[in-house]
Amino acid sequence: MSGPWDKRPPSPRAAGSGPRPPRGPRPPVARDEPRAASAAGGARDELRLYGINAVQAVFERRPDAIRKVYLTEARIPSFKALLAWCVKHRVGYRVVAEDDLDRLAASQHHEGIVAEVRKGEPQALGDWLRGLPAGPVLAIWLDGVGNPHNFGAILRSAAHFGVSAILLPPQGGLALSGAAARVAEGGAEQVPLVRLGNTANAIAQLRGAGFSLAATVVRGGDDLFAARLPERLVYVMGAEGEGMDAQLAAACDGRLSIPGTGAVESLNVASATAVFLAQWRQRLRKD
Repeated sequence: MSGPWDKRPPSPRAAGSGPRPPRGPRPPVARDEPRAASAAGGARDELRLYGINAVQAVFERRPDAIRKVYLTEARIPSFKALLAWCVKHRVGYRVVAEDDLDRLAASQHHEGIVAEVRKGEPQALGDWLRGLPAGPVLAIWLDGVGNPHNFGAILRSAAHFGVSAILLPPQGGLALSGAAARVAEGGAEQVPLVRLGNTANAIAQLRGAGFSLAATVVRGGDDLFAARLPERLVYVMGAEGEGMDAQLAAACDGRLSIPGTGAVESLNVASATAVFLAQWRQRLRKD
């Protein structure tokens, strides 16, 4: 940004206040009921993904993580490659009824396919920083964001705009879920997740790697559309309602707000994140 960022204590209110199978024996249509979905989506090291793009993305990027596939007969033609891979690598798959998938996914938004996959563990901050290229890098620090649909929408926008990582707080339950992965439409496999440690240490590590941190606030911040954004930037996004932690907001290098008509108080956190990401990419092109 032009000159040092305003270090006045920022308001902690967040800006987002708030196939047919290969030739050979055809798998039988399952008549028994698949096991009911649990909150953990199966074993503790597994995640139950659902939705066409979410399952296709994990197949394309880390197929060895796939442990079992359930799909409707109508989805067989679209997943010939996946089913052929399953046959070759002795990974089980079953053709099931639509209502069985409803139970497996604990959702009717499965789009005819569910996959049990090995969870991908978030990276440590130091490991992620060591692997970064020189030059512009954008990351998002999520503080207090917990709604899986917002998380999924943020992942989708992050993949679209080329975000290098989503930084997750050391505490709290924010982790990838089947619902978040479906909303992300494949973005969950594109954007690395990084688990932060101690907040003060994380800030020091990020600054040591050339990053500036921007607290995103509903009002009182610099106009996002007039600001000169740093090449290496971390947007800190808080939860809707209570916003981000006040101490974290105060520790940031500056604060940014999205100007609007005032007809509504603010954008939701996922919508606000998309605006912030788009503006950083636009500024990068101009500079």
